[in-house]
Amino acid sequence: MTVEQAQREMRICLLGGFMGQLVSALLWLASAALATWWSHSSAITLLIAAGFFIFPLTKLGLRLIGHRAQVSADNPLNALGMQAAFVLPLSLLLVGAAALYRIEWFYPAFMIVLGAHYLPFVTLYGMRMFYALAAILVGAGVVLALYVQMPFSTGAWFTAAVLAVFAVLGRSHAVRDLNQSSTAALS
Repeated sequence: MTVEQAQREMRICLLGGFMGQLVSALLWLASAALATWWSHSSAITLLIAAGFFIFPLTKLGLRLIGHRAQVSADNPLNALGMQAAFVLPLSLLLVGAAALYRIEWFYPAFMIVLGAHYLPFVTLYGMRMFYALAAILVGAGVVLALYVQMPFSTGAWFTAAVLAVFAVLGRSHAVRDLNQSSTAALS
């Protein structure tokens, strides 16, 4: 299997990251709502605790919409996917340190770590859009932390919206691949 074939399989099987980003967007949205209307601690707890279930929820979501959610065992990018998944939980110590120093830095620090976490997705899916997603999240996290005074939940609302937009973009890219596969199979 070539790298291009492995990336194509990842894009098609995981819909270009659609479901994972959709699940993440909903999680960030719920955290933003808690931060806005309930408490900072409940919002933080939800984002961290539920974040550990993003991958299983992604697989469940793909099954619920009737999409094949299994990448072949011989796909050489399986290991990269697992490595990319572990970047985020291992980086939470840094997010926690930033938040202990200044609670307003929780979401911006998380945004920076999340953005960095998306860089390997460029190779995993063969989709350059993940460069843009990483740059937007990292850039916005830096701006929110250092240059703009906004309500605590601003970063969460922003991240939820950005993830939702990129979920749709990833899905449209994967659907194009699926359509090309269908057209090629008919030829």
